[in-house]
Amino acid sequence: MATFLKTHVNFQEEQQITAEIQETTQIHHLSSRHPPWYSPETGIYKSKHPSIELPSEPFLDVVSFILSQKHNGITAFIDSSSGFSVSYSQFFSLVKSMASGLHQLGVKQGDVIFILLPNSIYFPVIFLGALSLGAIVTPMNPLSSLLEIKKQVVDLNPRFAFSVPNKVDELRIALGGCSIVGVPDYVNFDRIPSESDYLHKIIFSDPLMAPRPKIKQHDTAAILYSSGTTGSVKGVVLTHRNFMAMMEHFVRFESSQYDYPSTSNIYLATVPMFHIYGLSQFVMGLLSLGTTVVVMKKFDADEMVRAIDGYGVTHFPTVPPLLMTLIRKVKSSPGNSFGSLKQVSCGAASLSSKLIEDFIHTLPHVDLIQGYGLTESTAVGTRGYNTFKVRKYSSAGLLAPNARAKVVDWVSGSCLPPGSVGELWLHTPGVMKEYLNNVAATMATIDEDGWLHTGDIVCFDQEGYLYVLDRLKEFIKYKGFQIAPADLESVLLSHPEVLDAAVTAAKDEEAGEIPIAFVVRKDGSSLSDTALMDYVAKQVTPYKKVRKVFFRTSIPRSAAGKILRRELRALINSKL
Repeated sequence: MATFLKTHVNFQEEQQITAEIQETTQIHHLSSRHPPWYSPETGIYKSKHPSIELPSEPFLDVVSFILSQKHNGITAFIDSSSGFSVSYSQFFSLVKSMASGLHQLGVKQGDVIFILLPNSIYFPVIFLGALSLGAIVTPMNPLSSLLEIKKQVVDLNPRFAFSVPNKVDELRIALGGCSIVGVPDYVNFDRIPSESDYLHKIIFSDPLMAPRPKIKQHDTAAILYSSGTTGSVKGVVLTHRNFMAMMEHFVRFESSQYDYPSTSNIYLATVPMFHIYGLSQFVMGLLSLGTTVVVMKKFDADEMVRAIDGYGVTHFPTVPPLLMTLIRKVKSSPGNSFGSLKQVSCGAASLSSKLIEDFIHTLPHVDLIQGYGLTESTAVGTRGYNTFKVRKYSSAGLLAPNARAKVVDWVSGSCLPPGSVGELWLHTPGVMKEYLNNVAATMATIDEDGWLHTGDIVCFDQEGYLYVLDRLKEFIKYKGFQIAPADLESVLLSHPEVLDAAVTAAKDEEAGEIPIAFVVRKDGSSLSDTALMDYVAKQVTPYKKVRKVFFRTSIPRSAAGKILRRELRALINSKL
């Protein structure tokens, strides 16, 4: 990846454009002529990237698809703490051995395998081994409570579950007759397993004994659960074809950006593999490129620095809170230039203008991009794409190959042209099959023409770059005015004594809803709520003022870094 340098003047110009887009809530045109990738007749935005022809054979699973990819990759995974590595040839043999072991234990096509694991080299071995049998995998946050686990598996009837050792006993109670396999913290595939080492007895089965069932592209491969930032948690049913579409999207974007082999890239995996963000990249997508993935079991700032420096990490997919930590570490480590880093990609939540500017000034040699995707779209949506002429750090990038979009007025239902703000609808091969056992929610999200109604408020500019402004359901309605929480969060984060912030709505008898802020102060700060509200009031229109501030030690976020506004609203109800 070429190095992209940007002057402060250019950055300010881009931020001014972005601010104008965010402020606009009515149709306006930036140009009298429509670009070729937008049709005013249909209201459809097309990808600027060439279309990709997906495999046509009906019987094809995603694991076979991965194995069919040609590259010269050598090392597939490295454990960041121990340095233990697995080559590509060894890894694919382990996947087949896992499939063989599960088959000998009675796992068959259509059975559900439950994975409650942190990041580990074991994760992709188990995941892909199960998928190659035609089994259905459900990954989940290993820190989930027993109540959350019970709610999600009630309709799944899992056959096997893989979990951290200290959860095995309580999971046996929660999952009834399901067999639980403990997965150790250490990683070592070189030794001969003992009789008591149940996991390794499975993994070290004869790979030649792995069956080859007939799996259709449209068969269910995995069931992931939505983050629950709004509404109830729902099971997202994804097919083998959904994952293949995701991989083609990912591979095309990644490989097109470099004038050298992708096998030279080294990615750091801190984003959780149980989330669609980490799953799409570290468990499947990068395997098609022959890239090396350095796996961190648990995020630790010091270990992140050691891994980047020690393994020569070139790419760091991350989320806003971890990006903030990276910047702080760079500033506090003047002797380490992080010279191997070429690109940092951020997703799951939008970056504030302050954080973007801080990153560019701190790591000017590193390309910064953002992307957009949902669990419901198998992470397919947009991806940042900077060139020497076009550098839009605050955008979520261009539409993926094969993707189409609409920007829809959430009141009238009419389609809107570039420069207009509305709800994003997506139409891609990555769109989920359905919500598990929830016909009503499925029909409310995917219309009869296959358009996924994302609920996200967006705007495309005249060059096809997408800007994600906020969630439709998260807009605060104050006396008829609509306030985007992200706008106020950006202002709050610009205060020198604010470390983190989140804004949501509280019911108000007179105004309908008012903006309430939850703020984490920097160490040693004595910043008062009144001073902070005055600071915000000076930078926003009167109706956007924050009406109350609660100071906290942390902001509730999902594993992917999204603000959990439902939890904030629950906190408000307990305080007001």
